[in-house]
Amino acid sequence: MRTPLPFRTLLVANRGEIALRVFRTAARLGVRTVAIHTDLDATAPHVRAADDAVRVGSYLDVDEVVAAAVAVGADAVHPGYGFLSERSAFASALEAAGVTLVGPSAQVMEQMGRKDLARDVAVAAGVPVVPSYALDDDPATFAYPVLVKAAAGGGGKGMRVVRSAAELPEARAAAAREAASAFGDDTLLVEKYVERGRHLEVQVVGDAHGTVLAFGERDCSTQRRHQKVLEEAPAPTIDEATRAEIARAAVALASRVGYVGAGTVELLLDDATGEFYFLEMNTRLQVEHPVTELVHGVDLVELQLHVASGGRLDGPIDGHGPSTPSGHAIEARVYAEDAFGGFLPQAGRADLVRWPSGPGIRVDHALESGQVVSTSYDPMLGKVIAHGPDRESARQALLRALEGTAVTGLTTNTGFLRALVASDEFRDAAIDTAWLDRHELAPPTADEARLFAAWTSAYAVSPAAGAGGDRASHPFQADGWRLAGPSAPVVVELDRPVTVEHARLGVPGTVDDVRVTAVAVDELRPGHEVVLEVDGRRRRAVVDVRAHTVEVVLDGQRHVFTRPDVTADSGPAAGDGSVVAPMPGTVLDVRVAEGQQVTAGELLGVMEAMKMEFALTAPYDGVVTAVDAVAGKQVALGARLFEVTGTDQA
Repeated sequence: MRTPLPFRTLLVANRGEIALRVFRTAARLGVRTVAIHTDLDATAPHVRAADDAVRVGSYLDVDEVVAAAVAVGADAVHPGYGFLSERSAFASALEAAGVTLVGPSAQVMEQMGRKDLARDVAVAAGVPVVPSYALDDDPATFAYPVLVKAAAGGGGKGMRVVRSAAELPEARAAAAREAASAFGDDTLLVEKYVERGRHLEVQVVGDAHGTVLAFGERDCSTQRRHQKVLEEAPAPTIDEATRAEIARAAVALASRVGYVGAGTVELLLDDATGEFYFLEMNTRLQVEHPVTELVHGVDLVELQLHVASGGRLDGPIDGHGPSTPSGHAIEARVYAEDAFGGFLPQAGRADLVRWPSGPGIRVDHALESGQVVSTSYDPMLGKVIAHGPDRESARQALLRALEGTAVTGLTTNTGFLRALVASDEFRDAAIDTAWLDRHELAPPTADEARLFAAWTSAYAVSPAAGAGGDRASHPFQADGWRLAGPSAPVVVELDRPVTVEHARLGVPGTVDDVRVTAVAVDELRPGHEVVLEVDGRRRRAVVDVRAHTVEVVLDGQRHVFTRPDVTADSGPAAGDGSVVAPMPGTVLDVRVAEGQQVTAGELLGVMEAMKMEFALTAPYDGVVTAVDAVAGKQVALGARLFEVTGTDQA
């Protein structure tokens, strides 16, 4: 039995789902919780969930956050992940103020939180490291491809793969800008890039009495451009000898620096050689920590609080935690992004949000119906995690959970995640770290979603007899009644006309000659949950019917059908030479001027949204005839930034 925590008040220096996650454990332990928030987050879920809240100008302002902790009498601060979680200056400031950081000391954070210094510790601990190059070395001597990456922070930000010396200057500049924006530090490293490998990481927890335990490993190989997409535990492709070896390496590394708290030692297993290399150590809780918690039956936040208060860990220093792993867990990160439209970040109001539930399903999120998603912060909305007795049962449970996840008003990557989890490659654990950069998943067609949209639109204006009898009728309903003969079909105007016959609950009908029978319609909440039998197969979708649009979320994928507007102005649209903002965001850089000759693909400017950069390029060879972009200016989705006139049009 652990001793009671001496902490009375805990401030969480973060926002969103991780703040809510920490609050849950703190509340269970009887600890008073305090949230911080910017003006943008004044009414956010994490603010409402806390016992108290303090406004700050920025989540990255060390002085403001420390002052907030002192003002509310916090005994301890949990940093979550991102923001200040790996800033040694923050740890030092809290220590000077007499407030405990739930994490390692400033000295250890400086050593291990920075990728450059952590390499030196790994070498001293006898852990192999990825071959690297000095930034001032001659780029012509590098063995390409190489990876340019930020020395501080994580999350895939500030990273660029470089395949030739000619690409290096632009890659370094972009990675440095992104790192400075995300972490306040633009220091970079250059390392060998392993084309095909497995991304493995070991969860360690250390106490102040010299004990370091490893709670198994996770496989995070399913990633895109160094940003993790799916994570699982245990790693499905390694043998027991490798599992034991990487655990011993992680414990040796953490023990060498006297690590206190929860941390993750990240490793890269080269598929070509079978060798593993130390990548970095995250001196904080990881986004993917739930899969370890589910497999090992532990609460890592509770362990963090326990060791931060001076408590001891049970178990020897042998690389094995005190718990016995059970089953398999897989996590999917739900982002506000259009995965089938270039992975562009999305922003706006999430009109309807439905998260899944059920045996073996855990959801960590901070998104609810009616909430506005901004481009000011990371685009992750939540995490859907499934746990089962083996990998395949966990995979099937995650598939069902993603099919039951629905967000309208805002596009998410849930449909992409569902397709990825359903793929043969993920089923067979054949996805390496660069697989998603080499392959594209085919987007789902809109055909079945259109069927749901048309049927529900027709149902919404019909008597629709159900189990409890006919719904109340009105004199303008489109019920298709005729004096003689069968009911006339209803034509629903979507992106094209769709003919619906018999849009009634439990009555067989057709939608564009496809046989459809409605099994259930949930009308008690905004947005219908509709269950249809389509050609004998039962399908479920969330449908939101509005005056001018119908949204359908099917298998996690959002489809929007816009009805034709007969009053719309049919004036000329922007030509193909218009380069518009692909998302709401901020213009970082403008590289061209009016009258300048450009070639296809040439960089015109750079935008930032959700701490990620996006290049704006010329659509073809031509002349820049308009420059509306201004560095530092915020722009709306679809705003014209540049106009290029083709050389054959001039």
